[in-house]
Amino acid sequence: MNLLVKRPWTLWNGASSDFDKLFEGLFGKYPEDNGNVITSSWSPAVDIKEEETQYVVVADIPGVDPSEIDITTKDGVLTIKGERVKETRDEEKGYARVERAHGMFHRRFTLPESADVEKISAKGMDGVLEVVIPKREESQPRRITVSH
Repeated sequence: MNLLVKRPWTLWNGASSDFDKLFEGLFGKYPEDNGNVITSSWSPAVDIKEEETQYVVVADIPGVDPSEIDITTKDGVLTIKGERVKETRDEEKGYARVERAHGMFHRRFTLPESADVEKISAKGMDGVLEVVIPKREESQPRRITVSH
């Protein structure tokens, strides 16, 4: 004879986990899950790439004046912040839906030890911000020839 143990609460635990995954996928992790504090109204999409002599950070920030973007470095952290001003909407023009985010944004990135923070440069054009972070010369690879 086999014993069958039923635990009805395990069904709820599995469903609860599935709901958590669903909401996490739709809205991102809850701030209390990872200790992060929400510091901005929206977050621009960012691409980061490493090249031989530099790192390049490209952020999509349409509708933000490049001169109004604040870029700083401190203790090995690059911070990019600014604000997209909310446009006034004339309801008579027939807007059915407005999805463009507005308000403050704030992004932080830990810089690698090879970054030369004294030579960081940035430019903004057509809603795209590009931050170039050169590598220190001593951290760049150097080819050594082997003699006979």
